[in-house]
Amino acid sequence: MRRILVIGSPGAGKTTLARRIAERLSLPLVHLDREYWRAGWVKPADDEWEIQAAALAEKPSWVMDGEYLDLSGKLLARATTVIWLDLPNWLCLSRALKRLALHYRKERTDLAEGCPEYFNRDYVTFIKDIWTYPARIRPKMIELLRNLRPDQNCVILRSRREVEDFAARLPSTLQGAA
Repeated sequence: MRRILVIGSPGAGKTTLARRIAERLSLPLVHLDREYWRAGWVKPADDEWEIQAAALAEKPSWVMDGEYLDLSGKLLARATTVIWLDLPNWLCLSRALKRLALHYRKERTDLAEGCPEYFNRDYVTFIKDIWTYPARIRPKMIELLRNLRPDQNCVILRSRREVEDFAARLPSTLQGAA
C-alpha cells in the first residue's frame, strides 16, 4: 500500500480514515477537497484540474481522500489500493449535518482556504447528493472498481464496524516506504 485512494459518499468518513491510514503508515496525506476547490467554493477549470490531478498522481506515495477523480483517470490508475466506504446514506447524511453544525462558518484543514462550512441552496443540493448517492453514484463506483487492474487492491467497507476493524488492523509503519 504505497498509493491509497479513499473514496465514498460525503459524510462516509473518508477524511478520518485517510488521516488514520496516513499516520499509521507514515505516508503523505492529500485531501482532494483541499486540492480541488478554490477560495469561495469555486471549481477549477477541467484542464486545470487535469494537470493538477496528474501531478498529484505522479507522487511516489500518498493517501488521498475524496471523489474528485480526474477525467483521465490518473488518480485511480496510480492507486495501488482503493478503499471504498460504501456506507448507508442515512449515516453519511447524519455525519455531514453534524460536521456542518460543528464547523459552521469555519474553515477546516481538509478544505481549501476560503471555503468555510456554510448552509445555503448549494448545501441543500449537497444533502440531496448524499441521499441519492446509492442510486446515482454507487453503480458507477461498482463499475470503476470492477475495472481495476489485477495488481490493484480493492477494499470495500460497508459499516462503521468494518471501518474500525480495518483501521485497527493497519500496520504501524509501511515497510520499505520511500
